[in-house]
Amino acid sequence: MEHTHSAGAGLLLAGRYRLGETIGRGGMGKVWRAHDEVLHRVVAVKELTAGLYVSEADRLVLHARTQKEARAAARISHPGVVTVHDVLEHDARPWIVMQYVDGPSLADAAKEPGRIDETEAARIGLHILGALSAAHAAGVLHRDIKPANVLLGKDGRALITDFGIAAIEGDATITRTGEIVGSIDYLAPERVRGHDPGPASDLWSLGATLYAAVEGESPFRRSSPLSTMQAVVDEEPPAPKRAGRLGPVIMALLRKDPTARPTAAEAERMLTDAMEGRAPAATERMRVPTQRTPRPAAGPEPGTAPAPASPAAPRRSGRLRKTLVVVLLAAVVGGGAGLATQYVNDGDGTQTDTDGTQTDTGGAQSGGTQAGEPGSGSGIPKGWKRVVDPEGFSLWVPQGWRRQMDGNQIDYTPDNGRHRIRISIDPAPDHENPYMHMLDMQKGLEKRLPEYRRVQLHPNTFRDQTNSALWEFTWTESKEHPGPRRAIDQMYYEDDGTEYALYMSGPAGDWAKTREQFDIMLRGWRPVQQ
Repeated sequence: MEHTHSAGAGLLLAGRYRLGETIGRGGMGKVWRAHDEVLHRVVAVKELTAGLYVSEADRLVLHARTQKEARAAARISHPGVVTVHDVLEHDARPWIVMQYVDGPSLADAAKEPGRIDETEAARIGLHILGALSAAHAAGVLHRDIKPANVLLGKDGRALITDFGIAAIEGDATITRTGEIVGSIDYLAPERVRGHDPGPASDLWSLGATLYAAVEGESPFRRSSPLSTMQAVVDEEPPAPKRAGRLGPVIMALLRKDPTARPTAAEAERMLTDAMEGRAPAATERMRVPTQRTPRPAAGPEPGTAPAPASPAAPRRSGRLRKTLVVVLLAAVVGGGAGLATQYVNDGDGTQTDTDGTQTDTGGAQSGGTQAGEPGSGSGIPKGWKRVVDPEGFSLWVPQGWRRQMDGNQIDYTPDNGRHRIRISIDPAPDHENPYMHMLDMQKGLEKRLPEYRRVQLHPNTFRDQTNSALWEFTWTESKEHPGPRRAIDQMYYEDDGTEYALYMSGPAGDWAKTREQFDIMLRGWRPVQQ
């Protein structure tokens, strides 16, 4: 289908909306100041320019998103939400006619000298929170709260706009399977992981937006979309320097675990305190871990830390499991990035190695390509294989890596532990949760490992298990494998109470490759089957 070029000033839409100057622009389209010649008022008109240069199938998806934006905004009646007046079609594309807000976006205001002070930011935050609460009550998640989508009217109001990727309760999705669209600087960690968002995800984005308002920059923006996503998931934001009383509110909203963030009511009290000059009463609404059998877990470092846990007895199941493969795409859509998730079944062919492990052939094809590598349909990356360990779990390991025991720890290594994957299992750990266990282990490693330095240690969510923690650290080894080393450990509790520690270490100089291998290993992990 052929289209004319993008619209110009003076164009009359639907016989009543006369376009004036462009007042906004993004990856999906333009926003025009326009005059409604029937009601004699100024309006804003959103033009979907992205639909001009895409395939017919993609154009239909974009149009459906635009219609969904209008429906989402129309469901919300609140002075803090930009009103949608009309949706029309021109040049085979939908256009949205909206309330005109005479004032800058929060993104533009934050760039001004002196930025936005803590009191004003708290006031703006209360306006945004009120609008979000109204949206959530109407069954709408915004999913793209960011400074550019907050408009500051000259009457003092802050309004949220652009519900273009909103999720509407009871509405069928119009995104591609598993696709997540949004500005990655402001995506909540659970959304980056491909999990379903909730109201707490919008509150995370509010926290990141307020951080940018007072500090002048996003807390998680890095040099590439992938590194930004990694920061959102794994890194704690730097403590804000200019937030003052607003700091505790921001940091509470930016907790990685959505159940640990303040509720809307708690956030409202904290923002009100900050705006009125009181130190906000810190919310201690941290997730209470599910009570389980007490547990100690596996030791982190190969050859230096003792191994306190014994592997669980082998338990096997021939049942196929679906493995969640998260594919991070660097494609930018509407100023954000796409993150696609897909579920695939691994192949079930196996062969037994001399060390007792079984190698999943995955329907190997000629040339060493295995079914499952990217583009072939089954999940195992090229140069990797699935092994089924004698203890009952299975995982992906690089070709050529072999199983060996270090005490009662299970390793996979190509070079006797210089590079290694270590799996530790404890069916009855005695720590309250993995985070507390890691803090306890760290006390010992700080004394035993030369030049130990923590890179990160914090609770996280792994495979939908919120009772999880991630630990990354460096040290200098003087004995078995001399030189600077770096390690990372993902620890979590399964539903049956078993604690797993999935660990990888190697020379610090090889860290970029080791970190990539660690992520692949986690994607292919399958615990012992019940």
